[in-house]
Amino acid sequence: MTRALLLVERNLMIYRHTWALLAAEVVEPVLYLLSIGVGVGALVGSVPGLDDPGISYAQFVAPALLATSAMNGAMNETSFGAFFKLRFDRIYDTMVATPLTVRDIALGETAWALLRGAIASGGFLAVVAVLGYARSPWILLAVPGAAVVGFAFAAAGLAVATFLRSTHDFQLIQLVMLPMFLFATTFFPVSVYPRPVQVFVECLPLYHAIQLLREPALGHVGPALLPSLAYLLAFGALSLAVALPRLRRTLLA
Repeated sequence: MTRALLLVERNLMIYRHTWALLAAEVVEPVLYLLSIGVGVGALVGSVPGLDDPGISYAQFVAPALLATSAMNGAMNETSFGAFFKLRFDRIYDTMVATPLTVRDIALGETAWALLRGAIASGGFLAVVAVLGYARSPWILLAVPGAAVVGFAFAAAGLAVATFLRSTHDFQLIQLVMLPMFLFATTFFPVSVYPRPVQVFVECLPLYHAIQLLREPALGHVGPALLPSLAYLLAFGALSLAVALPRLRRTLLA
């Protein structure tokens, strides 16, 4: 990890001059929160199907938007970013000529995406608190929760980057990401679906990311969070297991 952190340091030095990209990861979910959580929420009122009718629509949507933001930030960093570093800029080829190994590169990129997710989630939570949509102090657990989400999707993005053949394949990523954003309970509870569809939705990684952040934000903390936590950690570990040998074959061939 010591060598991997050198890559995190490199990225920090670069992002000192492009801090607006990190700010955008906070602004995007805030815009969704104001337009849908507050705007549409004024028409929805309380959320049907929840045990507590006092939960407002904005309070329900906010942690899901945070989970989606962490997912998008991590995936974009390690899929698009890693693809260009791997195929065009050849930055990784230069790195493996140093004491850095392929494993160091993979862990460093994943750690950087995790750090970005934690920074963006902290900024978004500050906005949520100022707007008065923080229902429970347990919402602070969303910061480490977003880091777990960032790890899972950063590792997945790194694995995906090794399969991309050209920039045209980026559309395939969006073909997966956008439906997950729309249907993985971002804007409504899973109970609105028929049971067979519920089972499918509950298998999606974004569903578990949303559950991991939404439940503490609404004041629900307990063993029920462990399946989602285990799912995301296993998803990230499996993605790294796929990414590492493919990166080795590409860089050391």
